[in-house]
Amino acid sequence: MFSRRALVCASAVSTALFGGAASAETLADAIALAYQSNPTLLVQRAQQRVLDETYVQARAGWRPSISVGGQAYWSRTDFGHESLSTAAIGNGSTGSSTGLGSGSSTIGSGSTTPIPTAGLGGHYEYNYGYGQITATQPLYTGGKTAATVDAAEATVLAGRQGLRGVETTLVQNVVTAYEDVRRDQQILKIRTDNAALLRDQLSETQTKFQVGQLNRTDVAQGQAQLSSAEALLATSKAQLQISRAEYTAVVGQNPGELASEPALPGLPATVDQAFDAAEAESPSLLQAQITEQASRSKIVAAKAANRPTVSAQASFGAEGTLAPFGVRDFDRVVSGALVYSQPIFTGGVNSSLIRQAIEQNGSDRIAIEGARRSMVQAVAQAWNTMQGDKASVISNVQQVSAAEVAYEGLREQYRVGLSTTLDVLIQQQTLENAQLSLAQARHDEYVAEAALLAAMGRLEVSDLVRGVQLYDPAKSFNKVRHAGSTPWEPLVAAIDMVGEPDLGAERPTVPSTVVSGDVDMVPADRPPAASQPLSTVQPTTPLADPAPSDPPKRLGDHPPAEPFSPHD
Repeated sequence: MFSRRALVCASAVSTALFGGAASAETLADAIALAYQSNPTLLVQRAQQRVLDETYVQARAGWRPSISVGGQAYWSRTDFGHESLSTAAIGNGSTGSSTGLGSGSSTIGSGSTTPIPTAGLGGHYEYNYGYGQITATQPLYTGGKTAATVDAAEATVLAGRQGLRGVETTLVQNVVTAYEDVRRDQQILKIRTDNAALLRDQLSETQTKFQVGQLNRTDVAQGQAQLSSAEALLATSKAQLQISRAEYTAVVGQNPGELASEPALPGLPATVDQAFDAAEAESPSLLQAQITEQASRSKIVAAKAANRPTVSAQASFGAEGTLAPFGVRDFDRVVSGALVYSQPIFTGGVNSSLIRQAIEQNGSDRIAIEGARRSMVQAVAQAWNTMQGDKASVISNVQQVSAAEVAYEGLREQYRVGLSTTLDVLIQQQTLENAQLSLAQARHDEYVAEAALLAAMGRLEVSDLVRGVQLYDPAKSFNKVRHAGSTPWEPLVAAIDMVGEPDLGAERPTVPSTVVSGDVDMVPADRPPAASQPLSTVQPTTPLADPAPSDPPKRLGDHPPAEPFSPHD
C-alpha cells in the first residue's frame, strides 16, 4: 500500500524522498510490477476465464444429461351425512395408477366395508409415490452443437486477442507514466538550477548597484525574473506530484529516482514494415477478424434449428403406496426410447434468428474494415509523430548547445561591463526554454515509439522484458476444456458434424514465451518476434493441448509456459 499523503505533500518532491521511496528503479521493473498487479489487466484475465467456460458449455450439447424426479401424493375425502351412496372406509390401501408419474388412480382394492352413509357420513384416504431417474443422450442435433462449439472456440480466441490488447495498452500506459515522471523530474531540476542562477545574478546585480555600477532598473529586472522563476518552480513541483500519482495508479507503487529509459526493441526501419507488422499482429484487427468467424458459425447454428434432431432416452423408476410402506409392493418401471424431432412451424422465431445472425455477421465484417482503418491511422500517426519528434530532438540539442555558449559569453561580457543585466536575463531565459524543449522532445519521441509498437502489436511484456513470468490463457483454458466429457463424445461429435459447412477460417496463434533470469528490458537490437497473419496460420499450430477424446478441427495449443496467475 502507498501513502496518499505522500502523493500530495509538497515536501515529497525533495531529493531525500526520491532516494527513500520504494519504487521501480527501471522501466523493466515498472512494467513487470504492473503486469503482475494492475487491476485492469487482472480483470481482463478473469473475463477471459469466463469466456473459457462458454466452450465447455457449448460442448455439453454432445454430452448426456441425467435427472432424478419423484412425487409423493396423499388425499382424504370426507362424505356428507346425507349422502345416499356408500363409501369404503379406507384401510390404508390404494389402487394402482394408470402410469408412472401420471397422478391418476382408482380407489384402493383392499378390504372395505360398505356402509350406508345416510345420516352417518364417512371418508377414505389415498396415498401414492413414485421416483425415477432419466438419462438423455443427444445423437444428432442437426449440426447446431457443432456450429455452437465453433462459435465458442472463436469467441475464446477473440478474447485472447482482447487480452493482448489490454496488455499492450497497459504497457503503453506504464511507458507514458514512466516518461512523464522522468520529464517532470528533469524540468524540476532545470527550473531549480535556473532559480539558483537568478538568485546569484540578483545578488551580483545588487552588489554592483550598491557601488554605483548599475541602477535600480537592473535590480528590478533581476527581482522580476527571479519571482517568475520561483512561480514556475512551484508549478513544476505540483506537476511532478500529479505525474507521480498517475504512475502510482498504473504501476502500483510510488516512483523514485527513475533510471534512464532503454531503447525500445522491434522498431521498424520503414513505415511499410510498420504497416506489414500491424496487419499481421494488431490485437484489435485480429480480434475483429476472429469475431467475424464466430458470427459466421452462429449463422450455421441458427439454420440448424430447422433440422431434425435425434436423441436416446432411458429411465428407471418405481411406484407404489407410501403408507403402509413396503419395498416389495412397489412396481418397477424401465423404459427406453429413440426420440426423433423435426420442427415444422415455430411462429417465425427460427427465421428471425437466422436473419439476426446474418445481420450480425454483416456487422462484424464491416467492423473488420473499421479496425483496419483504425490500425492504419494509429500506425501512420505514431510513425509521423515519431519522425517529427526525432527531428525536434536533434534541433533542440543544437539549440541547447548554442544557448549555453551564448549564455557563458554574455556572462563574461557582463562581468567586464560589456553587456547589460537585461541581456544576461534574456539569454538565461533562452537557455532555460531550450533545455525544457529538449526534455519535452525526448519524452515525446520515446512515447511516440511506444505508441508505434503498440499499433503494430509489438508492445507486449514478452517483447520488452526478460525474467517475468508470463500469464498464459491457454493454461487456464486447459484446466476446464475437458470438464464433463465422456468417452463416446468424439463419436457423437463426428456424427453431428456430418454436412457441417466448412467456414474456411484458420485460427491465429498467440506467441507465449517465458524467459528466466533477472527482470530486464529486451535489447533494442533484438529481432522482432516471428508471427503469422491470420490467413497464413496453419491448423497444425494449436492453442491448447489436444486430447485423444476430442473431435478433429477443434481448439488446440502449443505447450504452455509457466504463467503468472493469482489463481494458480
